[in-house]
Amino acid sequence: MKLSFTLFATLASLGSVWASNVLDLTPDNFDEVVGQGKPALVEFFAPWCGHCKNLAPKYEELADAFAYAKDKVVVAKVDADGVGKPLGQKYGVTGFPTLKWFPADGGEPETYSGGREVLDLAAFITEKSGVKSKIKPPPPPAFQVLDTHTFDEVALDSTKDVLVSFTAPWCGHCKRMKPAYEQVALSFKNEPNCVVANVDADAAANKPLAQSYGVSSFPTIKFFPKGNKDEPITYDGERNEEAFVKFLNERCGTHRAVGGLLDEAAGRHSEFDSLASRFATAVGGARNKLVEDASLLARAFGPQYKYYVRVMEKVLNGTEDYIEKESGRLQSILKKRNLSPQKLDEVKIKANILSTFKAIEEEAEEIIEKLQEKAEEAVGRDTAEL
Repeated sequence: MKLSFTLFATLASLGSVWASNVLDLTPDNFDEVVGQGKPALVEFFAPWCGHCKNLAPKYEELADAFAYAKDKVVVAKVDADGVGKPLGQKYGVTGFPTLKWFPADGGEPETYSGGREVLDLAAFITEKSGVKSKIKPPPPPAFQVLDTHTFDEVALDSTKDVLVSFTAPWCGHCKRMKPAYEQVALSFKNEPNCVVANVDADAAANKPLAQSYGVSSFPTIKFFPKGNKDEPITYDGERNEEAFVKFLNERCGTHRAVGGLLDEAAGRHSEFDSLASRFATAVGGARNKLVEDASLLARAFGPQYKYYVRVMEKVLNGTEDYIEKESGRLQSILKKRNLSPQKLDEVKIKANILSTFKAIEEEAEEIIEKLQEKAEEAVGRDTAEL
């Protein structure tokens, strides 16, 4: 009795593992299920088909997502190269896999031609039946999603530079590019005038838009500069984050680094760097005059350069170790990256300006050390001669 119970439990456990929410249809049961008051998505497959094998786990996940609503919608499959071959012939199946949507009332089926990711299939079922899946939607992409209705408003905005990728859901190259493109969009989130966007150019409504810009393969990437929207520039560089960042910095005049922070040049200005250099080597009243000059220049160039003045004032007031300590503090903040993107930009600009003073100080110290060494050598020679 004990053995029988164990065997039963094992079989029950295996049965739960093997159970599938995808309904198997054959010529014997097809008409009993399809067109009998519930709509159905049916996959016509062949066991040897590579594309079918790739789709299989996704299709299982799709069926699981609608398992709670089996009384409202059917997710099924037919072996159209085996026992279900007559059904494949009846419904004009010439390639595998073929997916068809059968209305609840038994009307003419519709061939599904969308993407074959789980979310694509689930969205199609929801659109057709009104039944929502149990799949958690992914977070919205960092890039702007444009279509035929929103394209002109964004891409042709004369105040913005816009990079647009024209892609297709089924395109392998597009899928491989997507993570890098997503990261670039995140990195430029804090650049309102440098927009990263995408168009599903394979969607029926967007195809005329793609054709108007000469899109004949995927992905096609075009840059729409704010100064000349009539002649977009085709991007033909590498499809990685580093190449995209470099391209956008050159075209948009931005200073982003790979990973999203600003680069080492952000926030700096050659004239203020020159004042900082002179300040580092000046003494007494000359330093006071340089602070006044920097203050006047900041009024002319804008408040974003006031930090140069603040650093000079700190040093002038006797806080000689301010540069070293503040540099360390800011670098620690940048390493943790637990502030908002806007605050991180502010911190990075301050760190860049401080690095200017720090580099000049280090250079001055090296020069002084060399001069001291030469002086000591000269004294040594004079002593030896005596």
